[in-house]
Amino acid sequence: MDAYLADWAHLILRWLHLIAGAAWIGASFYFNWLNNHVRPPEDGRKGIEGEVWSVHGGAFYQAIKHGYTLPKLPGTLHWFYWEAYTTWLSGIGLLAVVYWLDAKAWMAGPYGPGPAVAVGIGGLVVGWIVYDLLCKSPLAPHPRAFGLTVYALLVAAAFGLYQVLPARAAYIHTGAIIGTIMAANVFFVIIPSQRTMVDKVARGEPPDLTAGKPGAVRSLHNNYFTLPVLFIMVSNHFPFTYGSDHGWLALAAIGAVGVVIRHVFNLKGKGVAYTPWIPVAVVGGLVIIAAMAPKRIEGPAVGWSEVAPIVSARCTPCHATAPTMAGFTAPPKGYVLETEAHAAVSAALIRTQVETQVMPLGNLTGMTPEERAKLVAWAAGMSDSAVSKGP
Repeated sequence: MDAYLADWAHLILRWLHLIAGAAWIGASFYFNWLNNHVRPPEDGRKGIEGEVWSVHGGAFYQAIKHGYTLPKLPGTLHWFYWEAYTTWLSGIGLLAVVYWLDAKAWMAGPYGPGPAVAVGIGGLVVGWIVYDLLCKSPLAPHPRAFGLTVYALLVAAAFGLYQVLPARAAYIHTGAIIGTIMAANVFFVIIPSQRTMVDKVARGEPPDLTAGKPGAVRSLHNNYFTLPVLFIMVSNHFPFTYGSDHGWLALAAIGAVGVVIRHVFNLKGKGVAYTPWIPVAVVGGLVIIAAMAPKRIEGPAVGWSEVAPIVSARCTPCHATAPTMAGFTAPPKGYVLETEAHAAVSAALIRTQVETQVMPLGNLTGMTPEERAKLVAWAAGMSDSAVSKGP
């Protein structure tokens, strides 16, 4: 694909992904909040499972949860599924445009771009199949055991992807596995179970709420998946996480913290006090994250004259006013490294990106370990100098 057209496709798909994702997450959070907050009617009305009153935007609202006595379908019944489908389709489009079609840059792991793309795509399919089988297994009625098993399998998937894909691609594909599970839950379970309920009411029969229970369970699973996925979506801005020596473990810790936070909110909505292990788990996760700091590359002080040829050969093919690297029409994120003054401004970022081996991208320009150590030593010296001078 032409680089200019690829940039536009990337922009449009990412914007669509963000919009649809915000709509999907907003609906998911609201309906889980609603389920957690409905209470029996204060006036003792029969046939109503629960209700909740709220105030927003200068008005009062009453939401009623019906049980088995729904008399008939209303004239307008709102469904919520296109948000999920649009989020997943735009996400797959992003994976294709950014990673799979430019696999040489983003997917060039130890086994080459072709096998890496195959593993990435296969992970989406296998991830859903394994999760769905677990949902139908004897483990499913035991939420804690089920949740820990799913978590352990996702951590194992992240670890496995780290062995095949570059760090950033491993993070994104782990998120894509979770996102695929969430969207497939909507498509294969949640919406079909809701259609079964609606069809019975349309025929004048009492709604079969048992048919909707699998959908309710999967919806709750999606609720817990949400925060880890959101972190993965923004993780590319923080290379010290995915670029660390054990980036998959940092992802496991941050994901666990996200799940615990979501659990606290769910318990709070139900009026249940959270147990003491929850803050302990959060603190434990944060300690693990802190321990994931990348190993510092140590070396003697290095001057610009020593690293200028390295920057010119390994960095400026992309980070230049007119990039010469195929597929780049502008310097990534606007960072130009053509002069010492340009590089000095970005010294701290250069240190992090080069030290964690996130850059050069896919090491397409062939930076050697010796060159990497020199560039990090120069950037460290520049960063320390800026700190010592103060503002």
